[in-house]
Amino acid sequence: MTFREFILLLISVLSASCGQFLLKLGALKLGRASGSNVLSHVLSIALTPELVAGLTMYGLSAVFYILLLTRVDLSVAGPAVALGYVFSVLMGHFLFQEPIFLNRMFGLGFVVLGVVLLIWKK
Repeated sequence: MTFREFILLLISVLSASCGQFLLKLGALKLGRASGSNVLSHVLSIALTPELVAGLTMYGLSAVFYILLLTRVDLSVAGPAVALGYVFSVLMGHFLFQEPIFLNRMFGLGFVVLGVVLLIWKK
């Protein structure tokens, strides 16, 4: 993977991670879904700015991923998107004060190591 291809990957992954962050903000604004309010929650998605912005970020992420797929094999690009897991856990920790347990830290380390091994050129 070239440097430009890696930048496309990062933009795609970061866009998706930002989308997840915005979706979480919107979900917190909606409140907890239950059987009695699920229909109103579904209808409220289109009216909640954070949710609309989150879905838009996912769309942008898909555009950059498609551009990446024009240059890189799916067997490299697909698993490399796992970097999004790392960004999601870090955002959850720093922005929502979610704990990162030791087993998660090891798991994230394995994800990063796996991505490095995937994109490493001989």
